[in-house]
Amino acid sequence: MILTELSAPPLAAVPVRAFAEHLRLGTGFADDGAEDQVLELCLRAAMAAIEARIGRALLERSFVWKVARWRGEGSQVLPVAPVIAVDSVVLVGADGAETEMASAGWSLVHDGARPRLVWRESAVPPRIPQGGRAEIRFRAGFGDWEAVPADLRQAVFLLAAHYHENRAESAERAGTMPFGVLVLLEAYRTLRVGGGIA
Repeated sequence: MILTELSAPPLAAVPVRAFAEHLRLGTGFADDGAEDQVLELCLRAAMAAIEARIGRALLERSFVWKVARWRGEGSQVLPVAPVIAVDSVVLVGADGAETEMASAGWSLVHDGARPRLVWRESAVPPRIPQGGRAEIRFRAGFGDWEAVPADLRQAVFLLAAHYHENRAESAERAGTMPFGVLVLLEAYRTLRVGGGIA
């Protein structure tokens, strides 16, 4: 299974100015905006780390998920939430020939943590060609920055500020996440049926 992000959030969607205000950086100077590139990198790194930890996309963008076999009989759980829409389900043969499934054959079950495709025509998913794969193209994320829940926006700013303040730190502590960020993310962690947290 391979999940590929087809389009990164554009610069206009990344809240660089709001983050600069959060850091209380000075304004009105000749070099206003000189640090914008560093701020953007810190924000993108913080969003990526948080998305990986909670299994949710923050800003809306497109993905393609390639699978060699289905995980469930009656439905297929998608790897990222929240899913806005599934654009296509394509079966790809070993020779590269593509067959797009009619959208009448499946439907999206919206779920904040575990969105999934449900097969409408039967409980059995379409057969993936031997040596081939299925490609599910979908859009996921809360929307723009203002649509992201407030606690997740705060977690992004706290983690991005941590990255900004510790830019020159050694690699030993580079992977650590501040406790305040972890507390804000806890409500979004996925509980697994067998116990434990994803």
